[in-house]
Amino acid sequence: MSIPGTNDITRHELPNGIIVLVRENHSSPSVIVSGYLCVGAYDERPEQAGLATFTASALMRGTTHRAFEQIYEELESVGASVGVGGGTHTTGFGTKSLVEDLPLALDILADVLRHPTFPRDEIGKLRGEILTDLEERAHDTRRLAGLTFHELAYPKEHPYARSLIGYTETVNMLSRDDLAGFYASGYGPQGMVIVVVGAVEASDALAQIKAAFGDWENHTYERAPLPDVPHIAEIRERTVIIPGKAQSDVVLGCPGPARAAPDFLDAVVCNTILGVFGLMGRLGEKVRDEQGLAYYSFSRVAGGPGPGPWCVIAGVNPANVERAIVSIRAEIRRICEEPVDEKELDDNKAFITGSLPLRLETNEGVAHTILNMEHYSLGLDYLQRYAGLINEITAERIQAVAQRWLDPDAYALAIAGPPAT
Repeated sequence: MSIPGTNDITRHELPNGIIVLVRENHSSPSVIVSGYLCVGAYDERPEQAGLATFTASALMRGTTHRAFEQIYEELESVGASVGVGGGTHTTGFGTKSLVEDLPLALDILADVLRHPTFPRDEIGKLRGEILTDLEERAHDTRRLAGLTFHELAYPKEHPYARSLIGYTETVNMLSRDDLAGFYASGYGPQGMVIVVVGAVEASDALAQIKAAFGDWENHTYERAPLPDVPHIAEIRERTVIIPGKAQSDVVLGCPGPARAAPDFLDAVVCNTILGVFGLMGRLGEKVRDEQGLAYYSFSRVAGGPGPGPWCVIAGVNPANVERAIVSIRAEIRRICEEPVDEKELDDNKAFITGSLPLRLETNEGVAHTILNMEHYSLGLDYLQRYAGLINEITAERIQAVAQRWLDPDAYALAIAGPPAT
């Protein structure tokens, strides 16, 4: 399998600023479109938490040209799909179709992105769906532990501290006019990126994107800078009681490096050693397998435009929570204080570089990867350089990145589960 790169990814900028990237793959007759708009929860006020997600979800509920039912009937008639979803920094969108149905998929995508009507009856139904999800979250130990962790790890005014889908009180207050106003102020081709991967000629794909979005007028708005996130210098702990549960979930960690940070890939390798490799790295081996303190235990480093979380997540028997936390902290201390031996480092680097082809097996995987390359200005040759970037990481760099970002004695700790017995 060839690695996507400068030789087979074409990149164009439309007159209105939209970036279009295309990679042809004629091994199957399908085409994937994936992209984002530069609007998200970052742009909503704290008292309107959930507005960006609500707005993005509402786009598919009706346009000036199609009612809600018509959108789905047209898609189902050809087995295609179109979706839009709100995120923190961006609003993502995508389509999947056969190549002959790409014009229809793009027409519907452009329709929902450019001409939504926010019909009141559909907004009411969608609000009910979101409120149901929020009610379910209130009884989900893992989701509540994650939400609480973000509230502890980030300043109150920071968008990373808020729930992406909002809260019952904020969602109940959001009106149809709020959604329409958020759309009018933030949606447009400014910063828009579209990736097309599949059985379509690059020139044809570009022409179809231009026909669908080329005359979308740009309007300029300035985003406020992302607030600073101070380093956590103490233990911040909170327990959320959910009666009747048989399991507690624990999230322990801190804000980590942004994707653009020079040590981000060092953090990726360090995190793989800590809680990903094999059966979830050292955490899986020690906390779950050897000590039997967790049903699962793993770590993740989020990256992103800002300092996303670097955290350990564990599901444990409520009776084992304190012992599991001690064990997790011990593994964090170990990776901070003891250099990784060369065999463990080499095994983890081989795992990371070996997993790249798996991520590129599907058009969806390729499109997602190219989109990230553009989003973080990694360069079209990034995947061709990737193995070299990983393999040059040393044990000294692993220890340095662990000491820079992790601290076994200063962290945010969220626990969600039944009351202690």
